[in-house]
Amino acid sequence: MSSKLAIGIVISTTRPTRIGSQPAEWLAGLARERPDATFEIVDLRDYPMPFFEERASPVWAPIENPIARRFAAKMAEFDGYVFVTAEYNHSISGVLKNALDYLHTEVHKKPATFVGYGGMGGARAVEHLRQILAEMQVASLKHAVHIGRPEMVGLLFEGKTLADYPQLAQGTGPMLDELVWWAAALRAGRDATPPAPPPSAA
Repeated sequence: MSSKLAIGIVISTTRPTRIGSQPAEWLAGLARERPDATFEIVDLRDYPMPFFEERASPVWAPIENPIARRFAAKMAEFDGYVFVTAEYNHSISGVLKNALDYLHTEVHKKPATFVGYGGMGGARAVEHLRQILAEMQVASLKHAVHIGRPEMVGLLFEGKTLADYPQLAQGTGPMLDELVWWAAALRAGRDATPPAPPPSAA
């Protein structure tokens, strides 16, 4: 295993007119300046999974859908995550919830943080996502970045980019520092603990 930590930046929307790729790419550009981890964007557009209709939860049986298995394998590669999440009706997007339903041990005992955008800076979506991840044994962290109404107006209607809002970049430092610390600590813990057996196919 590589000594350098691997962090996935997950784009949680797939709409043709989404802006989610902008904060994801902006964050990746800032994060890749760090020497202590590698960062990779995971775009749910690349994993067009059907609505979850497996014969059982992944807690109890292996996932059968090949795209979902590929997504789970990709998520298993990482030591931690940044979820770039829009806010839809005070919550996360349906496509993100559906993707998470296909995961199990791939994300256990790993940390996650957030870049929220939309109403209230995506704060309500982030809080809902924290609850979902807690059930999945993912450690959600305190620091996050919230892209609020002024920045959204600039991005959507004034031709601005996130580089025009340096206060947001300042917030990424503590967020990524915390994420890398927890990713290293939890990887050490996982390495010292025998892995859980996979669900039985019987």
